[in-house]
Parts: sequence; C-alpha cells; structure tokens
Amino acid sequence: MLSGRRILVGVTGGVAAYKAAYLVRRLVERGADVRVMMTRSAQQFVGPQTFAAITGQGVASELFGAASVSPHTELARWAEAVIIAPATANTLAKAAHGLSSDLVSATILATTAPVLLAPAMHTEMWENAATRRNVAVLQGDGRTMVGPASGSLAGGDTGPGRMVEPEEILQALELLLKGPLSGVRMLVTAGGTREPIDPVRFIGNRSSGKMGFAIASAAVASGADVILVSSADLPPPSGARVVEVETAEEMGQSVVKLAQEVDVVVMAAAVADFRPAVIEETKLRRTDGIPEIRLEATPDILASLVALEKRPYLVGFAAETGSYDTAIQKAISKGVDLTVANDVAAEGSGFGSDTNQVALIDSQGTIERWPLLTKVEVARRLCDHLAGQLNERAAKG
Repeated sequence: MLSGRRILVGVTGGVAAYKAAYLVRRLVERGADVRVMMTRSAQQFVGPQTFAAITGQGVASELFGAASVSPHTELARWAEAVIIAPATANTLAKAAHGLSSDLVSATILATTAPVLLAPAMHTEMWENAATRRNVAVLQGDGRTMVGPASGSLAGGDTGPGRMVEPEEILQALELLLKGPLSGVRMLVTAGGTREPIDPVRFIGNRSSGKMGFAIASAAVASGADVILVSSADLPPPSGARVVEVETAEEMGQSVVKLAQEVDVVVMAAAVADFRPAVIEETKLRRTDGIPEIRLEATPDILASLVALEKRPYLVGFAAETGSYDTAIQKAISKGVDLTVANDVAAEGSGFGSDTNQVALIDSQGTIERWPLLTKVEVARRLCDHLAGQLNERAAKG
C-alpha cells in the first residue's frame, strides 16, 4: 500500500515531535518515499539531522532563503499525502483559517493531496472552544484527524491530547490513501489538440485542459493509478503519469495503446474533428497570396475505443452550445458508458474558466444535470460517480 508512495511529513513544535522520528522510520521501512518539513519550534525538540539521516533527504524548514524558489508549492505538488505529526493547536488554527506564515502551514494551504492531522496538546487546549471550532472547520474542508488519545502529557499532566502512536497514524494513512477508486487504473485525456498547417501555424481550439487535469488530480486523490494524456501546458498533477501529445493522431495512438492497460478512460480532451490534409514544409507567406487549406477528418478516438474487443469503461465529453439534445444523441449512438456534456456558451461554463456546469448522460440517454460548480468539485463528484458505477458493474459480475 505505501511502497513507492510520496509521503510528506510535517513536524511542528510539541514534545511529541520525538514520535515523528519513529513514524518517519516506519514509513521508510514500508517503502514510502518520504520527505520531512519542520517548523522552527519543532527544531527545539528534535533536530533536522535526525530526519535527514532516516530519509536520506534534506529537511525543509524555511519559506525563504532555500535553494527552491517556492518550497511550499513544490512540496505540495510532490506529495501524494501529507501527515502533520504532531499537529499543535497553533498549527490547527493556522490550517483552519488558511494562514501561511511558515513552511508547514503554507504547504498545507497549497496542497491538493489528502492531509492527515495528528493533534497533540494539553487537555485544556484540546477542549478549548476555539480548538473545537478549528477542528470542525478542518474536517469540513476534508482534512482527516487521527486522535488525540488520552494519556501522559508534558509536565506530568494526563488526559486527552496525547498524540496517537505512529502505528495508528500509519493505519489511518493507509485508509486515507485507499480511496473509492483504490486499485482502479484510469486514463484521462486533457487539452485541445493542435493540428499543424505549417511549421508555425496550427488549427486549435479554446480548451485549457483545466477540466481534464482536475479529473486526473481527483482520481489520484481517490486512490486511482492515473495516466494523463495531455496537450495542455499546465503543471502536471502530483501522482499522475503524464504522456505529452500534440495532435489528434498522436493522442489517438497513445490512448488506444494505453487503453489495454486501464479500467477506465475519461476523454476530457477537446480533440480536433478536422486537420489540414497537407502540412506545408515551410512557412506560408502573405506575399504568396491567400492559401487554400483543405481539411480532412481526424481519427475518431472514441470509436476506436468502443471497437476494442476488451474495452475499458468509457467516459466521453461533449462540448455543446445551447441544448443538450445533440449530446444525448451522441451518448446513445457512440456506445460509450457515460457522457459528460457541458454548454460552453453558458456563463461561467466556457473554455478556460475555473467553473463548469455539466450534465451526465448514460448510454440510454438518461440525463442528470449538475449545478454550476468549480471544475475541482465537478472532478470530485465525477470520480465518486465512477466509483459507484464500477462497484455496480463488479456486483453484477
């Protein structure tokens, strides 16, 4: 479960910081790729060299002055999961309110990976109304708490507030990483293809790739093993294997080949329907007159996938303007398992936006309309929907 997984451990300033060393050791023994970040307060209890020796990696501790220009975003994108152990009352408060005054709190704010918090503090602090509010906010934001336990605390006190033992944190991490799509192999396409006219120009479209990248990220967070075939110029989502392509032909070849290895294909890319029949070897020039460009059809990638003898679960995307009638017809005629349609002319739902309004259409033409949501939330809901569909299919045998 943990072998090869990228786990980022944040250590903050509490006596329980000594337990974090054992936690990191256990993660390394399980085969995880582990990195550690520390607050200045944490270094009053355990030195960074301890963690460097265990992991074989340098320890990050500062937002500024490091070799990295942006250490918090680099760590946030690298991690498949983030553990904060111990998570002090101060750290919980910062995370709940979106503060980013140190490396650990800034990384929590920047990451899209699941975050596991192991609280550790005196009983009075844990039971304080402010801490209870902060915990409720964090849980509402999707952060996971493990503990605290009751037992001996600093200064000879006893009561709830003790950080749970590393083995319990490991068990919680495994559950967190399992996710509803655990064990599912998924291929996602993203971006608009570029069909060359000459060495300089191409025929393209307005697709940014944001929806496909959001789906890939959500699938990774849900436990899937993800391959992203993309033509978009966006930072690669953490945890996904990225295959870069440019044209519809290249995307089709990659997708059909890789489809043999996966359980689900989500065709979120805006693949060109047409391309120039002839690609000029040199740049077309105004002085040569107005060129005539003859178009030909590009390969129908979805049709190629539908025709596979042993095909994966197929999800097609349909960008429409106005009515969903055409999308419903496509959903029935294409033979895919699910179609995600969106009206790109609707306010807040166009290319390049951070929001989307979609409708799910099954192979029988039944439609389920969703409200306007962020693309991140659309991706999360779609992954949950796919998990349910795959479970139903497995139950039917």
